[in-house]
Amino acid sequence: MNTRFFILFITSFVFVAFSVPDNVAKKAHKEMVKFYETENISKEIISVSKDLNAKTVSEFGDENLFKIISNGKFIGYGYIGNAPSKTATFDYLVLFDKDFVVTHNKVLIYREEYGGEISSKRWLKQFLGASPSSEEFLYNRNIIPISGATISVKSLTTEMNSLMKSIAILQKLKAL
Repeated sequence: MNTRFFILFITSFVFVAFSVPDNVAKKAHKEMVKFYETENISKEIISVSKDLNAKTVSEFGDENLFKIISNGKFIGYGYIGNAPSKTATFDYLVLFDKDFVVTHNKVLIYREEYGGEISSKRWLKQFLGASPSSEEFLYNRNIIPISGATISVKSLTTEMNSLMKSIAILQKLKAL
């Protein structure tokens, strides 16, 4: 009986860990509507098999990597991620064009008292124009540090590097 409970617990944790919470999905949708300046936005989920996911650095779950469709036309890609901060996590959105060049990014939910400065458009614009073949992001070199947000800055920098490497792997394996 204890084994069954443990397996059920682990299975439910894994399911929750790979799903985008409703409130995060709603904020992401609202941000996409604003960025693309149209109410008619839908997502087409890109499924990444367990085998392919094991070869990537980022985790691709049921809902966090998707094609963005507007009025029946493919307009780009999106990714919703979750990154650690000092004592909690934060959720973020990355939008790409059709060639996986970063066109927009946004911290959707930041759960810490300090470090929220990473949400500023001015700071986030450092990632714009990046692609899977771009130079790696390096803290205090091509990514500006923020006093009081060091952990969050390093975390998002690491997450963006992982995402770009993972997309490059999926492209190389012809999964995208």
